[in-house]
Amino acid sequence: MKYEITTGWRYLYGGKRDKLMQLLALVCLGCVGIGVVVLLASHGANPYAVLALVLSLILAAAFSLFSVFSVFTSVSVLGVVFGVAALTVVLAVTTGFQKQFRDKVLGVNAHVIVLKSQNTFAEYRDVMKTAREIDRDVLAVQPFIFAEMLATRGKGELSGVAIKGIDPKLVRGVLDLEQHMVEGSVDSLLVEACPPGDEDRHDAAGSGSGAEPGSGAGSAARSSKVAASEPDKPKCMKDPPIIMGKELAHKLKAKLGDAVTVVVPLSNLDFDTFRAKSSAPRTRRFTVTGIFYSGFDEYDRRLMYTSLGEVQDLYGRGDQVMGIELKVRDVERAEAIAQKLEKALGGPPYQVQDWYELNHNLFTALTLQKLALVVILTLIIIVAAVNMVSALMMTVIEKTREIAILKSMGSTSSSVGLIFQVVGVAIGAVG
Repeated sequence: MKYEITTGWRYLYGGKRDKLMQLLALVCLGCVGIGVVVLLASHGANPYAVLALVLSLILAAAFSLFSVFSVFTSVSVLGVVFGVAALTVVLAVTTGFQKQFRDKVLGVNAHVIVLKSQNTFAEYRDVMKTAREIDRDVLAVQPFIFAEMLATRGKGELSGVAIKGIDPKLVRGVLDLEQHMVEGSVDSLLVEACPPGDEDRHDAAGSGSGAEPGSGAGSAARSSKVAASEPDKPKCMKDPPIIMGKELAHKLKAKLGDAVTVVVPLSNLDFDTFRAKSSAPRTRRFTVTGIFYSGFDEYDRRLMYTSLGEVQDLYGRGDQVMGIELKVRDVERAEAIAQKLEKALGGPPYQVQDWYELNHNLFTALTLQKLALVVILTLIIIVAAVNMVSALMMTVIEKTREIAILKSMGSTSSSVGLIFQVVGVAIGAVG
């Protein structure tokens, strides 16, 4: 075996070291070292610097191969390297993208939700108690209402929005909304609206001659800050607080402290007679106390959060909700917990869904895309392997005279074949 390995190595080895290739490899390695120092010294990773660093590493490896091995060996090794590298990089990128996408979705959504097919869901407190006790991995539960409305600032800016009513005292345990806040805080929703005629007494100091919340630094924003810092003192705001997505705030030209009016479409319509019950639909003015950015355009452009009671009053639902949502310790167990909870609730009219089922189409598309890329890149690796085998077969044909000399010196056919097997294994292993 030692004889076959030695003979195979002599074939792989270029015979002499190429000084030019060695010099180029050293230059590239120097560039890599400089790039690493610059990246470590900088505060943030520049994508162009990272790309240059990766290219320098690739060139350094290529020049090192050409300086030691023959051209045939170097090209064969690089073919295997690029095929495997492409598969590895694409798998890493798609897996990372899936995880990032999942984190963004779960940042503003719960792991499990319970809905009811009927219009009334007044027994939600009993369902919440059942959900808390269904599994020890259930960390928190809260009720919610989801409603489609219109939002405007009264200056021509108008947008269709989805308002989600949440419990300000429970939301931190269920949603990771706080980590997506770019301005304000989720705790600002704890501040309630003042009773009629009582708001002037609770205006923050320095509001002057009754500045409106639309000033951007109005009394409402300062009141919410005082209330958050002094929870033991009852504070209130002139208008109830609301949190909106960054893109929605940009569209409405709204900032912290600004007033936003929410309109409930068709709230003045009697659906039995299809006639107007009043001259105008229900409206409510809110104060912007927070802006979030999830990185998910659908949420950042349309979603607003406010307290559950405000949406119940605005929508005229009374003490009813649309559903409840749960946060679990391990998101991978969300499906099992959802099935257990649905069984405990007795099935219809209750419907329990986990986060994957809620976003089934999106995650299925990502999985299919990843599978397609894996199949394509696997074919590339197979082509590279076939090329390597073809090159070895051509080499056997070219080395007919050398093979004859080896056999005349006493080498057997199996020994000669083992030499070329060593060459192929070495190329694959190095690649």
